[in-house]
Amino acid sequence: MDWMLKDLINGVPQTRHVVLLSSDGLRMAQCSAEPDATAASDAADRLAAACAGLQSLSTAVAREFPHSDGRMRLVVIEVNGGFFYLMAAGPGAYLAVLADEGVDAGLMGMQMRDLVARIGGHLTAPPRSGAARTEGRVTS
Repeated sequence: MDWMLKDLINGVPQTRHVVLLSSDGLRMAQCSAEPDATAASDAADRLAAACAGLQSLSTAVAREFPHSDGRMRLVVIEVNGGFFYLMAAGPGAYLAVLADEGVDAGLMGMQMRDLVARIGGHLTAPPRSGAARTEGRVTS
């Protein structure tokens, strides 16, 4: 699925990393402007793991709104040097983006929504089946 994420890298200047992840923080696909593939992969894994906690926190906050359905749709964090975006992309799947501070935030939001709308059916991460426990060991 990595190729599907290239639209954001190519279509929104100053985009650094795009990661598709499951709700439990596992990277499912990635695309990066980073020339070093190993560094890009490591960054994507760290980002995916951090997003698991963030999406859980944002869902808890969403439940505090009286007319909310309790689901997170979009989180944007601005820091010195750039922006972080996390968008719900389907049942159990999220789209995360890191971009430099000069990024066009409106364009990024629109491109992320378009990507999710176009391929949202493919951006799902069904719950992993429970592993059977046998004598203190986990088997699959």
